[in-house]
Amino acid sequence: MADRKRTEVDWQDVRVFLALGRYRSLSAAARALQVNHATIARRLQSLEDSMGEKLVERRPDGYVLTPAGEEALHAATDMEAAAQRLTRTGRNEDEDLRGVVRINAPPALGHAFLATQLARVTAIHPGLDVDLATDLQTVSLDRRKADIAVRIGRPSDGDLIAKPVGKLVFGFYGDEAQCERVERQGLAPVFVSFDEPHSNMPEALWLAQHFPRSRIALRAENHILQATAAKAGAGLALLPHYIGRQVPELRPCALAPLPPSKEICLLIRGQDRHAGPVRAVMRHLVDAFKENRALFSA
Repeated sequence: MADRKRTEVDWQDVRVFLALGRYRSLSAAARALQVNHATIARRLQSLEDSMGEKLVERRPDGYVLTPAGEEALHAATDMEAAAQRLTRTGRNEDEDLRGVVRINAPPALGHAFLATQLARVTAIHPGLDVDLATDLQTVSLDRRKADIAVRIGRPSDGDLIAKPVGKLVFGFYGDEAQCERVERQGLAPVFVSFDEPHSNMPEALWLAQHFPRSRIALRAENHILQATAAKAGAGLALLPHYIGRQVPELRPCALAPLPPSKEICLLIRGQDRHAGPVRAVMRHLVDAFKENRALFSA
């Protein structure tokens, strides 16, 4: 395709390509730009014709950029940032923000904290849609499966910008009866922990190392389920404070030792640092963690 004739690039074609490159979905790109699918396909074909390169390949799991497409996306992102700087003069930076911002986060953090905070973002910015996906396994931003990743621990991979927003601090939580049998009666603790498929989670490994003889009465796949079981009296659960402190039926139990705290970071790709929708959501999340610092701290 390198010998195809190149013509002048249309900025509207570039905008469509940017949306498709970010969301890897024809439907999501069309929704972000408020156009129909046919327009997306037509604009993409027009850009490929102008550049004389195949930029996108369609696969069963979505759209994938070719090597030429990846290179073009970097250049298009810089063009968008420059255009935003030109139009920002004399205007509110948050005006007319539109698009879909995809966020990946650990399940418990997504359910117990992020969903509420992100709902407020969509209320403040009616043109922004948020796609929140939760997974115990980290998702690669370089493969563009998310625009913002919430990770436990500071990463070192790829061209990523990491913003520390708080600490993940743990404590043992249980109902009154379970806490009293440990604190006042001096009995061996009974625990709630991760199930067998998730027995390699750091908290599960730490618990097995420091309380190797203790009974685990109930096992569940995530901290939310473990908090529910602890609330019902199944045993003590090793929970992040932001979960334990939000369940009225649970209280902290004076049991030691405790695992070390971990850093919570927000990650974006370096090339997205000037993208208006991503910047807006990042800013709101940073503020949300700051305002709820007491929920997370020791």
